[in-house]
Amino acid sequence: MSKVMDSFVEAVSDIRDGASLIVGGFGLSGIPEKSIEALCEKGTKNLTVYSNNCGVDDWGLGLLLANKQIQKMVASYVGENKIFEQQFLSGELEVELTPQGTLAERMRAGGAGIPGFYTATGVGTPIAEGKETKEFNGKTYLLEEGIVGDFALVKAWKADTLGNLVYRKTSRNFNPLAAMAGKITIAEVEEIVQPGELDPDEIHTPGIYVQRLLLGTNYEKRIERRTVIKA
Repeated sequence: MSKVMDSFVEAVSDIRDGASLIVGGFGLSGIPEKSIEALCEKGTKNLTVYSNNCGVDDWGLGLLLANKQIQKMVASYVGENKIFEQQFLSGELEVELTPQGTLAERMRAGGAGIPGFYTATGVGTPIAEGKETKEFNGKTYLLEEGIVGDFALVKAWKADTLGNLVYRKTSRNFNPLAAMAGKITIAEVEEIVQPGELDPDEIHTPGIYVQRLLLGTNYEKRIERRTVIKA
């Protein structure tokens, strides 16, 4: 059956107040621009968002933040967003900083049905506070929980109507992991083809993980921080 939907507004219509979202992207690369805009328009509040970072002040997840729709942010990097800083310092925003590799593995574990795993990352730091530890071969490890979100929002380059996804270059980043970890995964893409037109060896996310598929157009694909060499 085709998973293609016509409207981003319809695709996010059942994301209710208090829902948990796993969002793909790294910086502004590979972010689900259209789904975020639709959710911003919907105005859903008290969201818990799991993502590498929270965009910038006026783009990406920063739009939801500016609209005060995010209650808790679980991320590995937060340095590009002044609104984030202001809301955190004022107590409006709950923040859980997670090492980047740990965040990625928590998504992968959740998507694979693994409730928890042990990692050495964060041992002896504030990250370890309140977490169970265990020794393996004389080394201490932390127990981290897998993440499963009510919804996942991801951006891919190409898909077939069954939801099989192909990502392009660095925009692959967290997207395959996020797609695995949502109970309902909403994927937006730049091109949709018919089943059989994708080489099975180029598929990064199997369609079994994707419930809703949308074709997006006119992507801005902003650069978070442009660095050039003087001529």
